[in-house]
Amino acid sequence: MRILALLLFALITIPALAQDWRAYDNARFGYSVEIPPGFRSLGESESGDGQGFINTRTPIELLVWGGNLAGDFETEVAQRMAWSEADAWNITYQAVTPRWASYSAVKGSRVLYERLVLLCDDTSYAAFRAEYSVTETADMNQPIERMVQSLRGNGC
Repeated sequence: MRILALLLFALITIPALAQDWRAYDNARFGYSVEIPPGFRSLGESESGDGQGFINTRTPIELLVWGGNLAGDFETEVAQRMAWSEADAWNITYQAVTPRWASYSAVKGSRVLYERLVLLCDDTSYAAFRAEYSVTETADMNQPIERMVQSLRGNGC
C-alpha cells in the first residue's frame, strides 16, 4: 500500500514539477530553449536577439541570445572564450565541435557556463550563458544539462 501511495504521489508531482519549466522561443533567429523554474524574465532585447533572466531566490544570471556569424562557428566560439579570458575568467572546461560548443570558467567565487549551437541556416547561432556562485554549482548542474539538451534551432 505504501508503494502504491508513493507511486501515485510521483505520478501527480512529476508533471507538476515539469510544468515549472517554460520555453523561450526566439522569432528573430528561430531557436528555443527551456528556462528553469525560479527565473524571471528581464524582457526581450531591443534587437530581438534574446532575453535576460534572473533567479528570484539566488544571484544567478541567465542570458539567452542569437547572433550572426562573422566567420565560421569555431571562430565565433574561440572569440567568445577569448573575451571571457580577457574579462579574467579562467576557463576550466571546453568542448568544441562543428555544430555545438560548451565551456565553463571560474572567476573568484563565480562560475560561468556558456553553450552555443549552430542554427539551421549555418550562418547564425544560439547561445545561453549562466553565471552563478560556486556554492550554487550542485544546484545548477541539472538545470544546465536540461538547457543544453533543449537549446536548438526550430524547424531543422
